[in-house]
Amino acid sequence: MKTYENAYFRTGNPFSGKCSNFTWISHYRLSCLFNVQLVISVASNQKELFQLVNLYLMKNLPFIFTLCLLMTVGCKKDKDREPAVSDIWDIDKQGIPEFVNTNYIDIAKIQRVSRFRSSVGHDYSDAFEHCRSMKHYFQPADSVNWSEVKIFCPVTGEITRVEQEWAGTKIEIAAEKYPAFRFQIFHINMAVALKVGDKVTEGLQLGKHIGAETYSDISVIVNDPTRQGRMVSYFDVLTDGAFQAFVLRGIPNRSAFIISKEERDQNPLVCSGDTFTSQDPLENWVILQ
Repeated sequence: MKTYENAYFRTGNPFSGKCSNFTWISHYRLSCLFNVQLVISVASNQKELFQLVNLYLMKNLPFIFTLCLLMTVGCKKDKDREPAVSDIWDIDKQGIPEFVNTNYIDIAKIQRVSRFRSSVGHDYSDAFEHCRSMKHYFQPADSVNWSEVKIFCPVTGEITRVEQEWAGTKIEIAAEKYPAFRFQIFHINMAVALKVGDKVTEGLQLGKHIGAETYSDISVIVNDPTRQGRMVSYFDVLTDGAFQAFVLRGIPNRSAFIISKEERDQNPLVCSGDTFTSQDPLENWVILQ
């Protein structure tokens, strides 16, 4: 007589990894199937072993069938949590949608705005470009109290990041309409307590700019097919209605706020870490009238 121990061998947690929706199934029930030590005594031939295993399967078939069904549903639910197609946006193929109707800051109190890919501040670039500031700084006028400049939510969406900075708070918002587009707003003195996962609505006053120790700034990053993230200009995503606030301040074209990639590449900057160490021959600011 030969003894075969662990014919149904220990498989560990079958729900580790992608499928994790079964914590409500008791550990005892799982042990009945997956951690069982089946000791089969076999006389001398494989036929008897097959019959014993088949008998075990038939006896436990209802439970096995139910568990497999639950695993299928659970895996599907976990799969549903994976990024949908709408969470990815290919700028090269799909272009950049103009969908932001609300300016994130009180434009009436702003004196000038830095250009996309400027040398203002520090290197802030994506995985496809380097040594350039791929965000916009908004400098309030000297005549206003910088700490009284209101900051608004530019889109309806979900908070995906909240970080305390050396001056104020930085938040990131994933747009509901275009989930691949995320807005980062820096140096806010928050008026509302927000955490990751909170829903916010367009036009909600998030707070005020932290103060005169730094500019207010905003960046827009797009979850591209490579999942590395591509940055675009805030002015690229404004609707004509939202951009009208700048037209009224003497800037008729949104391209005025953007240094093209080609122009910047022809006039490269030098960086040491994230610090610009070279002179920039290009104009960095747009003065509002």
